[in-house]
Amino acid sequence: MPVMPTPLANQVLIALPALADTNFSRSVALICQHDDDGAMGIVVNRPSEYTLGEVFGQMGVEGGDEALRAQIVLAGGPVHPERGFVLHDGGARWDSTLAIADRLFLTTSRDILEAMAKGEGPDHAIVALGCAGWGSGQLEHEITENDWLTAPADAELLFQLPLDARWHAAAGRIGVDFAHLADYAGHA
Repeated sequence: MPVMPTPLANQVLIALPALADTNFSRSVALICQHDDDGAMGIVVNRPSEYTLGEVFGQMGVEGGDEALRAQIVLAGGPVHPERGFVLHDGGARWDSTLAIADRLFLTTSRDILEAMAKGEGPDHAIVALGCAGWGSGQLEHEITENDWLTAPADAELLFQLPLDARWHAAAGRIGVDFAHLADYAGHA
């Protein structure tokens, strides 16, 4: 599947400290798709109340080692919170897979969860419930209103850093230290 470049796909949005929307305060969201109709992304630093084992149980998926079943499922955004999204590096061999970049994919079909439970899934994957969505021109407007910074996505940020370190780390990748911003003063 060829990767079609879009303006902000494969970029992360980094919420500026002044962004008061409770859905996105201090969030990092990977933009998965962006075109004239709008944008869709997954918040990659906000834990949900569920583990992957609980999701497997609700879906009737058996298997998975203890570490996989204990993996925290992310709260991917306020849109479709009942729907699962798997962000991964393992190719487009599963149904319903969107190529975001050469080694970054988003899959919404059950088959990837079954493969993960059998130990046949991608090397790196995070599962999220829900996504974030912006209508035509909305995201661009929010960026011009200084709600978001943008930075290139990378595997370490998406798959390896602890969730609570991703907001500062994403900003640091473009040379921003939130401790030096006036709007951040007084926030721990």
